[in-house]
Amino acid sequence: MKLVVCVVHNRDRNRVTDEMVKSGFKFTIIGSSGGFLREGNTTILVGVEEHDLEKLKSVIQENCEQREQMVNVAPFDSGAPGGLLPNPVRVPVGGAVMFVMDVEQYCRF
Repeated sequence: MKLVVCVVHNRDRNRVTDEMVKSGFKFTIIGSSGGFLREGNTTILVGVEEHDLEKLKSVIQENCEQREQMVNVAPFDSGAPGGLLPNPVRVPVGGAVMFVMDVEQYCRF
């Protein structure tokens, strides 16, 4: 058995979880925030048998879209002086990050 920890952007949450339910996966959702942009993410915990791992990967990959977003970023060591506005920068957002771990023991009560 494997434990899959998957972090997806909130915009992709409903699409991914709907498809996971249709595919028969059981999961737990935890609200989380990204570090750089401090935007909302969803962390999904899934216990899955090894033979279903590729199916789960496909569901997540097909339903999480990476996109670019314009963000105003000021250098970390500078304060916001008077009327100086930082230049917008394109950053990738969305997609999914998936961690797969071996499960030594699983109990359901």
